[in-house]
Parts: sequence; C-alpha cells; structure tokens
Amino acid sequence: MVDVARAMAHDPHGVFARMREAGPVHPIVAPDGSAAWLVTRYADVQAGLGDPRLALNKTHAKPGGYKGFELPPALDANLLNMDPPDHTRLRRLAGQAFTARRIAGLRGELERAAEELADELAGHERVDLVKDFATPYSVGVISELLGVPTASRADFRTWTNAVLGVDATREGIRATVREMYAFFARLLAAKRTEPGPDLLSALITARDDGDRLSEDELTSLAFLLLFAGYENSANLIAGSLLAMLSDDDLRASLRTDPAAIPALVEEVARHMSPALLAIRRFAVEDVELGGVPIPAGDTVFLSIAAANRDPRRFDRPDRVDLERPDTARHLSFGQGIHYCIGAPLARLEAELAVRTILDRFPHATRYAPTSWHPSVRVRGLASLPVELGGTRV
Repeated sequence: MVDVARAMAHDPHGVFARMREAGPVHPIVAPDGSAAWLVTRYADVQAGLGDPRLALNKTHAKPGGYKGFELPPALDANLLNMDPPDHTRLRRLAGQAFTARRIAGLRGELERAAEELADELAGHERVDLVKDFATPYSVGVISELLGVPTASRADFRTWTNAVLGVDATREGIRATVREMYAFFARLLAAKRTEPGPDLLSALITARDDGDRLSEDELTSLAFLLLFAGYENSANLIAGSLLAMLSDDDLRASLRTDPAAIPALVEEVARHMSPALLAIRRFAVEDVELGGVPIPAGDTVFLSIAAANRDPRRFDRPDRVDLERPDTARHLSFGQGIHYCIGAPLARLEAELAVRTILDRFPHATRYAPTSWHPSVRVRGLASLPVELGGTRV
C-alpha cells in the first residue's frame, strides 16, 4: 500500500504521473493513516465524479475508514457532505445567490478592487504577488460578497494554513474549526439583525416553495463559500500570474490579444489543478473502478490533478497551451451535480487579476524562485517574488 501523502505535498504531479502510468487505481494510506483508494486516470476520474455509487455522505464510510475533516454538526451540513435529495435541495436554494446575472454584475466592482491593489503595488520595486496581490484580492472579493467585516479578514490565511497544511494536526484542525464556527455564528446573527446587499443576507432570505435554509445549513454554507471561495481562487490567480510571467512569448501574445486571457485561466486551471483531489467519496456498494474491485464502505480519492495531466486525454499535458482545443474538458471545477457553484466567480477573478497586472506592470519579472505550500489537498503558490520594473500608473 502506497503512502503518498508526504510525497504529494512536495511533488504532486511527479507522484501522480508515476502512479497513473503504473495503473488506474491504487491502494494508498490516507492522511490519517487509514486505508483508501486513489484513482488517477481521466476516464475513471470523470466517471467517478458522476457515479452515484460513490457517495459524499459520511454515513456510508465503514468503521475506521477515512472520513475527512471532523466538523461539528453546524458546519457538516454542507454541499461537500451531501448526496441527493438533500444536496439537490440545498444546491437549489444556494444557487439563488450565485446566478449568472449576479456574477456578471460584479465585474465593475472586481475591476476596481484589482486596480486599487495595483495602486498599492506601484509604490514598490519588488513585491510578492501571492502575499501582496492574489491573496488580498481573493480575500477581499469573497469577503465583500459575503459581507465580512474588514477587521476579520486577516484570520483567513491563518485558518486555511492550520487546516490544509501538510503538518496540520487533528487537534489543531479542531481548534481552528471551533474558531471558524464561532465567527460564522456571530456573522449570521448580525446579518439577521441588519441585512445588507451581500450573499449571506440573500441566503438568509432564500426561499423555494416555502422551503428555506436551516441555521446549520446557513452556517455550513457560509463556511464552505468562504473557505473554498478564498483558497481556490487565490491559488488559481497566483498560478495564472506565474504562467504569464514565466513565458515571454505567452505574455506578448496576451498583450496583443487580451481576449485570450480567459483561455489562459482555463488552461492554468487544468495544468495546475488548485484542488489536487476531489472531496473523498465512499462506495455505497461493491464497485469496480478501472478494473479494480472496491468494497462497499471504502474511501475513494479521485485525483483531479492526475486526470488533468493524463496524456490519454490531453496532448502534451505538462505544457500550458492556449491553443489547446479541449482545455475546457478539465475537471478542476468538478462535474455533474457537484460542479463548483463558485466556478464563474473564480474564473472572473483570475481573468481580471491577470489583465490588471499585465496592463499595469508590463515589464514585471520574477527575481527569485517561487515556493509552494506543502499540502496533500491543494496546489498553491506560497510566494511569487516579482520585480515590477517600469509601470503604467
């Protein structure tokens, strides 16, 4: 049985490439030391994402199996732990706050936020585009959307590091989750008293034929939106900036044709895969994946990152190629009923971030090596040191 956790934290794509070529499905040791299965090839991962026999509800896990984070009930009632019909109901209600019209209407606000951060960067010769731009931009966007007070935003990176870091401990995760629960409980109480034009206020008032979100569902959804909306978006933004700054020809092409920036974001989402693994699933019955029998109750990890670089599906998958005809078929935002509800917002944030840096700092160059957060769950830059050079103010 393969213990991939530590190796994944430092070289996930190398680990996945070796395992993918060795076979489609592997027995592994999960982060908590229990046994699980890892699926690595595109066809099997894609099929698994839509297979109702692979459930998200933890009640299908066998005793002693890996279940993921141990969340209190008030945070556990979220979309990543639900199957139909509960998932269908919650998704329908939450979707009222994530309409295409609402997201499209945010473009001007997001453009202003990116420009304000660029104004702050312009006063410096050297910056870290993760710490000084991608992170505060993503935090600021999701915080404004949810109506989170400015004073509370500094805690977010501390929380995500404590939960997602390779050295995260069970005790540390529990303590962090307690802090987050208390924060969201206070925030929702404040929104009930003084609702505003934000998503949390909209979710509180969301109705569907008389149905509405329960208190636990509201708290869980707020937790999920902030956690996923901030971390994954920040990583996609930073990865897109890294790709642009690493290839002079690519940057020149984007300056000539800024309309190609969304294609860059889509290709980076495939190539980098901010979420290395889909949320763990549990076999509700004996199933076969990639020709390998999986007993009922076993934990299954579907590797998004491995699937997105499978040469059986993508030609020269280790390259960032804006002309790739099938980039949109990547699995970084999931598929089917569990497709990421915030995907349009993440795409828009990354597009505007790249556009702003490209326009405001046309001569920016990397002056030191980048570093990555060691994690078995996400792929994100820890730093992106850049010398801004001449700027357009």
